[in-house]
Amino acid sequence: MDLDKKSKVIIDLTGKIVLVTGSSSGLGAAIAKYMARAGAKVAVHYHSGKDRADEIVNEIKKDGGFAMSFYGDVSKKDDVMKLFSEIDSSFGPIDILVNNAGIDGKRELVGDDVPEDWEKVIQVNLMGPYYCAREAVKRMKPRKSGVIINITSVHEYVPWSGYTAYSSAKAGLSMFTKALAQELSDYGIRVVAIAPGAIKTPINKDVWGNPESLKDLLDKIAMPRLGEVDDIGQAAVFLASDLASYITGTTLLVDGGMALYPDFKHGG
Repeated sequence: MDLDKKSKVIIDLTGKIVLVTGSSSGLGAAIAKYMARAGAKVAVHYHSGKDRADEIVNEIKKDGGFAMSFYGDVSKKDDVMKLFSEIDSSFGPIDILVNNAGIDGKRELVGDDVPEDWEKVIQVNLMGPYYCAREAVKRMKPRKSGVIINITSVHEYVPWSGYTAYSSAKAGLSMFTKALAQELSDYGIRVVAIAPGAIKTPINKDVWGNPESLKDLLDKIAMPRLGEVDDIGQAAVFLASDLASYITGTTLLVDGGMALYPDFKHGG
């Protein structure tokens, strides 16, 4: 695009329909709000937090945006198909999918673990994004446009002992991002990923709310601070916009340098 010296760079998603899975709280809620602020109509998805999802919808509306809440279990193919059908009826076919829904799972060492726990993490964190992307692609291909953003994790790069299912699922989602981007490149559909690091949310308050635990965590981050949910929301709305129109098949690390092995910052 041509840009003269007086032009302001503004992200405008007016007319776009966005589905953010797992957006009743945390990162997903922030992403949903940023998409709405940029002018998009937002489908706020939830699995177990209807009240929280409705609160996010109300916050978006108070801010002048447009949103509705939708239920679905992303680990179940039939639920996902129904979710997309309901969004079709309420909004129309989506333009942007943000695969954010996910779980950490229990801390279990392989050999002492319960296989069903591993399967649940894989089902939600890897199969869920696949089911959602599958439905999104059906709607995007005929229009030859669309964006799919997968929320992975710094742990696609950095192993996490006791959470091998989580790390494996996120690493798999990273490769899914690349492979799907390659498949869809002729259809004008971009597929990208965001890998968050340590982000300050209510779910990990037991870590950042404890001075000793917080210090230990900050020692693992090159930029000695926790990320905020806004950091992820801003990254997502950028990648969804035309400003990122030549970006596909890659993962954006938003981790403050956690993947840089901070212990080596001063020579190891």
